[in-house]
Amino acid sequence: MLVPGLAYLVLNNYLPLFGLSIAFKNIDYSKGIWGSDWIGFDNFEYLFKTSDALLITRNTLLYNAVFIVLGLGLAIAVAILLNEIKNRFASRLYQSVIILPFLISIILVSYLVYAMLSTDTGFLNKTLLPALGIEPIAWYTEPKYWPYILTFVHLWKGVGYNCIVFLAAIIGIDGEYYEAARLDGASKWLQIRKITIPMITPVIIMLMLLAIGRIFYADFGLFYQVPLNSGALFETTNVIDTYVFRGLMQLGDIGMSSAAGFYQSVVGFVLVLISNYIVRKINKENALF
Repeated sequence: MLVPGLAYLVLNNYLPLFGLSIAFKNIDYSKGIWGSDWIGFDNFEYLFKTSDALLITRNTLLYNAVFIVLGLGLAIAVAILLNEIKNRFASRLYQSVIILPFLISIILVSYLVYAMLSTDTGFLNKTLLPALGIEPIAWYTEPKYWPYILTFVHLWKGVGYNCIVFLAAIIGIDGEYYEAARLDGASKWLQIRKITIPMITPVIIMLMLLAIGRIFYADFGLFYQVPLNSGALFETTNVIDTYVFRGLMQLGDIGMSSAAGFYQSVVGFVLVLISNYIVRKINKENALF
């Protein structure tokens, strides 16, 4: 029974590790990967010596930090709310309440941003802003708005998944804890603070550590497609992944792209180890390993 899973793991996760050598070579297609010249860390200079190195690193780290904090916090809040709905309504109604918003968000997320922000036909410029007496805004040339737009879109797109994970953890809590708390006169807010949050803390830490491991990665679709690759927005939308992609398209050098991916993986791995070590020092039972 383990063979299919192990085969997938080896083919998908371990065999590609040999390709890491691309990050240290000047790839010549006529020579092949193994025959190409070894150039050491020259490919990594593409990231560290560019004038945009600080900008793309800052954007990547700050966006992901905000996404982790707000994403997990909002997912926990929504999971608690859905659990309360489950406790108050019939299961069939509850299933409709929990499924419909996620289906709607999945359908709308691909069209939401442009439909709202289009200069010519967007809902904000054509309907909402005129009603408020505000002049239309050229959203795709104004960088200052995009940290908020990207954060909103990320939360809209991603909270549903983490919410389901937290909801499953909350449903698994023994109801006798809440019953005893109610008998002692504990309010709903006190039950959440003293029972719900502590009981799902291991799940919170697990998802947080996994997110920290990818803090140097960015959602390519979010940062490239949502802003429509607008050059005027690079100040607030350019991250490591989009920068490397544009470099690959312009220069065609897969060695530099591989170096960037290798760098992101190593930093993410180190951050997971450090974060897990800190968690172990605080509470060994909540650590991943």
